[in-house]
Amino acid sequence: MTKPIMKFSAGTVQVAVWENESAKGNYKTVSIEKRFKDGDNWRSSSSFKVNELPKAILALQKAYESISMKQENA
Repeated sequence: MTKPIMKFSAGTVQVAVWENESAKGNYKTVSIEKRFKDGDNWRSSSSFKVNELPKAILALQKAYESISMKQENA
């Protein structure tokens, strides 16, 4: 399994940036999840409570800024 090229967190929200290849060239995608503990096990979810949205926005902004800065410097 491939690993993300970057990860950003804000509290329990995690954003991962992935490098992908196609015949037309490379491109990046972003995934977002919330990690939480259920008893002794860690779980993840793609659903967010309203009070978690600012953390999701912050983590996504960090990812976007990093991706944009790397593209400008390339």
